Amino acid sequence: MINFTCPLRLEKRMRAGVLRCCVVAGFFLLGFLQLHAQVSLAPWGNIRGIRIDGQLMRFETNLSIVGKGWSWVTRTGKERQRPLYTRNGHAQTVLTRIDSLYFTEVVTDEKEGGGCVSVKMTSTADRSLQGVYVCLVIPATYYADGEMRVDQLKPVSLAEDSAAWRKLVRAPVGNIRFTSREQQLTLTLQKPAAVFIRKEKDQGDLQVFIPVVSGNVEKGQTATRNFSLKVSGLIDRKQVTLVLDTTDPGRVFDGIGGNFRLQNPKEDPKVIDYCLKHLRVAWGRVEMPWSLWQPEMDEDPVAAAKAGKLNPHVAASMEMAARLYKKGIPVILSAWFPPAWAVTGKLRSGPGHDGVWGNPLNQARTKEIYRSIAGYIAYLKAQYGVEIADFSFNESDLGINVRQTGAEQDALIKGLGAYFVSKGLNTKLLLGDNSDATTYGFINPALHDPAARPYIGAVSFHSWRGWDKETLQKWADAATTLHLPLIVAEGSIDAQAWGYPEIFEEPSYALKEINLYVKLLAICQPKSILQWQLTSDYSLLAGGGIYGNNSPLHPTQRFWNLKQLASTPAGLRAMSLEVQGANISGAALGDNHKGVYAIHLVNNGASRQMTLTGLPATVKSLRVWVTDKDKSMQEGHIIAVKKGKATFTLDATSFTTLISKRN
Repeated sequence: MINFTCPLRLEKRMRAGVLRCCVVAGFFLLGFLQLHAQVSLAPWGNIRGIRIDGQLMRFETNLSIVGKGWSWVTRTGKERQRPLYTRNGHAQTVLTRIDSLYFTEVVTDEKEGGGCVSVKMTSTADRSLQGVYVCLVIPATYYADGEMRVDQLKPVSLAEDSAAWRKLVRAPVGNIRFTSREQQLTLTLQKPAAVFIRKEKDQGDLQVFIPVVSGNVEKGQTATRNFSLKVSGLIDRKQVTLVLDTTDPGRVFDGIGGNFRLQNPKEDPKVIDYCLKHLRVAWGRVEMPWSLWQPEMDEDPVAAAKAGKLNPHVAASMEMAARLYKKGIPVILSAWFPPAWAVTGKLRSGPGHDGVWGNPLNQARTKEIYRSIAGYIAYLKAQYGVEIADFSFNESDLGINVRQTGAEQDALIKGLGAYFVSKGLNTKLLLGDNSDATTYGFINPALHDPAARPYIGAVSFHSWRGWDKETLQKWADAATTLHLPLIVAEGSIDAQAWGYPEIFEEPSYALKEINLYVKLLAICQPKSILQWQLTSDYSLLAGGGIYGNNSPLHPTQRFWNLKQLASTPAGLRAMSLEVQGANISGAALGDNHKGVYAIHLVNNGASRQMTLTGLPATVKSLRVWVTDKDKSMQEGHIIAVKKGKATFTLDATSFTTLISKRN
């Protein structure tokens, strides 16, 4: 796991103290829990739409800095800036910066389907610009055949890139309405302004540039733009059919796992204790603090440890591994920071001037590297009784913090794997452990090398990016090719979320995260998805001093989502589940011999009726649990099953789990 704007996880911890001042106490009041946020605001400041009865009416906004003559555009976006996000009741606030321009964006929910937006800009330098804008993106997906109406003038078609609608906005306007068959969006400016409209060449999306400042900006200059957005449209309430196929079971799902990389001695223990007590954790991943285990090449770390000179952080990491192992949890060991002697070049804690992360292993010291890593694993086994299942360098495709090519990882798997065998260790290596699903090409050399196969324990990637079906399917296919498990060694959706931790409390974040997990179950058929993390870092709990929140320690919606998913009976196999409807994600698991089946469903839209078919005749009823902004793994009424068919209602924007009962 790494963040693209702040490379050191330790630095992240130091920055947490600064972030604490941004936590708004009112955010945790019970009164807020009754509020269903209508405006979907990303923590970097982009509005992604407005929900009505749970359905997201889609459009997008961003803050845009435009160069003279429209020669360039710099926008707000995920991992492009270092924003701060807070909520206070109905209002969400984002503080962010683009170069010398600082922004305060406040988005307030109004009536059903409406939101008020205020953007304030402050400049700390003179800039020669076309202007500073809020860009409203009208997606062609919904409006390609729609029309636009400016103030009270006659509507014009949006079907073509026509000069007709461009002429309408040369003078200041106060109201623009976009209408299509599916939805209608109205932009109302508090003070009329001359907006600019451009159409993207590739996607055909319409971009409406609302000026905050037109022309150059001067040092010390401030400006504010206020406007409102209101959306309406068709709510999809059509009944959805789910077709279960139990005839060809796939890979086994052991259950949800967790990362236990220790970074905060004060806050981590309480979160770890809570999670291990209240979650069924199927897999664990811990850190090998390699640079602290053997700082100097010529020293003997095992002898030093036996002499009582074991570094405290190394000892704590080993004890964490032992705690998991004693609970019957398989343990993955991953190394982040290498010792200087084991790599080439000056140690990098982040990207260099060339944009490259990390350091390559020193190939002239391969034997010493193997000895050091194997010594750590052997010491864990001898002194703590821990058998490490798999070893990896964390995100070595990117260089966090050891950097490898695919060919170099292939060589490592063969060399270090054989060395483990020679030392009587059963530990194997993860193939990949990639930073994202998108970099799947990294695994190809070892994937197609028969000599590497005996030393690979599982295929692995991290779920921060690359969620499209085509990309995820490549990882599923790799595991199928090798006849090995697939492990999502870091599961979550936003690598930078540590920087705006209040987002962890947002229902929209919880829904998006569990939606991804259900998608991973359906496409990748993983053995486990390991949450990043089950510590205070990216915590599933709030309060107790975590990120400066001093309310009592308590589980969040994300915790209940994970607990519900973790309650899947162990050992079930992936099964095909066809979802015949929009805005629903689904995954099925089952055991035909035991007659046990689990169906996980995420509704990303409005409430609707569901019909599930394909259940075996032995299944007579289904137990149901629901987690959403108001329900915490709440058990519902038993659902009757007749002739393999069940009918039920799926709540809006919810995570629902059905588990079969035979009688």
